[in-house]
Amino acid sequence: MDLKNIIYKEEDFIGFLSINRPKAMNALNMAVLDELSMLIEKIQAENRIRALIITGEGKAFVAGADVSEIKELPKEEGRRIANKGSTIFRRIELLNLPVIAAVNGFALGGGLELALSCDIRIASLKAQFGLPEVGLGIIPGYGGTQRLPRLIGEGLAKEMIFTGAMVNAEKALQIGLVNNLVSAEKLMETAIALAQKILRQGPIAVRCAKRAIDQGMNTTLDNGLKIENDQFTRCYATNDQREGMSAFLEKRKANFTGLE
Repeated sequence: MDLKNIIYKEEDFIGFLSINRPKAMNALNMAVLDELSMLIEKIQAENRIRALIITGEGKAFVAGADVSEIKELPKEEGRRIANKGSTIFRRIELLNLPVIAAVNGFALGGGLELALSCDIRIASLKAQFGLPEVGLGIIPGYGGTQRLPRLIGEGLAKEMIFTGAMVNAEKALQIGLVNNLVSAEKLMETAIALAQKILRQGPIAVRCAKRAIDQGMNTTLDNGLKIENDQFTRCYATNDQREGMSAFLEKRKANFTGLE
């Protein structure tokens, strides 16, 4: 795959995806979205990795959309662009593996929306977060109005979105927008260590846990408990379940294969 705006590699079952437009603060133009769409489709189809880390090159994670590219769009073209970005981010959210955002700098507009589509967010102390779209006369269009209030609560999300204000890394941790803060030098090291910790667990169980959480959060508690029961049952009679329990009883390290 010929990628000009994204750097991607795989190592030890971890995928490393970095938005690579540092001179434009990694702004999401249509070329980036097209490459991101193709790459996510490839990752899902090949099923080679068990965790994905997303970050940005240079000083920014992603500092929003490329305003110069979307300024003069007619209404229906605006709808198409919003649907395109929203669909891609939803596919990231639905990947059958844990996705970690390593937020190294500005995560604004589409950048914050990209981070919100990940399962876990780790941030550098230099990171800044915001959805400033109202200052441009529009609203977040790649899922920000839906994911942010689900993550940090309606009141805080409305304040961020209505004012367009940025929050720093410490505030982001305080309100639950990110899981952990580390120095810029230790950001990728921390993200990799977390991915490796996940990889030591049963891969089928991790996939089922992600599915149970994601589906259960969007329904009633009773329905969520049914979803959990279905995913719990799905883990049974797999090689991973037999190996994991055998290893526990035999007091040894489990050798998971991820095979059903």
